[in-house]
Amino acid sequence: MARTRARRRAPRRTTTAGLAAVAGVLALTACSVTGSGSGSDAASGSGTDGSGGTVTLVTHDSFHVSDGLLEQFEAETGLTVKQVAPGDGGALVNQLILTKDAPLGDVVYGIDNTFASRAIDEGVLEPYESQAPAAADAEQYAPDASHSLTAVDMGDVCLNVDHAWFAERGIAEPTSLQDLTDPQYKDLTVVTNAATSSPGLAFLLATVGAFGEDGWQQYWTDLTANGLKVAEGWSDAYYTDFSGGGGGGPRPIALSYASSPPETIPEGGGEPTTGALLDTCFRQVEYAGVLAGAQNPEGAQQLVDWLLSDAVQADIPGSMYMYPVSTAVDLPEAWAQWAPLSDAPYEVPLDDIAANRDTWVREWTDLVVG
Repeated sequence: MARTRARRRAPRRTTTAGLAAVAGVLALTACSVTGSGSGSDAASGSGTDGSGGTVTLVTHDSFHVSDGLLEQFEAETGLTVKQVAPGDGGALVNQLILTKDAPLGDVVYGIDNTFASRAIDEGVLEPYESQAPAAADAEQYAPDASHSLTAVDMGDVCLNVDHAWFAERGIAEPTSLQDLTDPQYKDLTVVTNAATSSPGLAFLLATVGAFGEDGWQQYWTDLTANGLKVAEGWSDAYYTDFSGGGGGGPRPIALSYASSPPETIPEGGGEPTTGALLDTCFRQVEYAGVLAGAQNPEGAQQLVDWLLSDAVQADIPGSMYMYPVSTAVDLPEAWAQWAPLSDAPYEVPLDDIAANRDTWVREWTDLVVG
């Protein structure tokens, strides 16, 4: 399978600010692995005994697994999997809340740790404790003790640098968040919009974790004064503005993921042309859960278990460019060498994110975008 990073990152545009825009839009595009149909059509055809029928997966629009995996799951379970994809992780949670009295499907994948508490507090999830092989590994990432959400994958949002750009000019690469405010890095950095991009929101949270609730605003003020550029989405920043993303952009520092560098290994080359700054990261965790009021809760549980199976966990790096939660599967060789996770990503307690997320995004927008 051709590996296209845009499949994983680029669609993830709508988060906090975009929620208002989609709040009244309930016409969703549904695509089926085995056919087409809407979420309501799928739900009406769902079985209830877990031995067949339809199970509807509601997910963000970057969900992807290798050809054959879903078909094998369907063959083994007798289920037909239909997919409803209302948008980015933030839009996904918003739609689940708006439709919780008439759920869009049976199971959800793609709620991340920046929105997990909201989904749980709004009662859109039914507790389920998986017994799948990777369930024990997933437990360490649980947002709370309710078993409402089960971790499936994770990844570090970090700044990436273009090694060649800095080497050609004899300029030392930055290593920390604070370095980016140094005048020698003026006009060199591009990040994504915290109000319209999932990585952008994660990076905002990294700065909250680094500088505190009373200090992150000054950091962004200084960063903006040093020529920061804000792109609307990951693909714009990485492929257009970043000098190391293949598009020949002018900026050698870009917000991306710790898993991005292996994708820049030239054909026939031995090492990537870019690197992740592991002292600038925030860790995203993505979850799956059974939806409250599901028409096929048994099928939903089976699908959660499948996401934690060895086959799917091993497929996650190549298909979704995230790290599996399972410790039993081997990472791709290039990841093991060139895409390590941060030893100490910045953290913000989930309760703090839940209480302050919207306020922080509004403040960020006023400071940085205007």
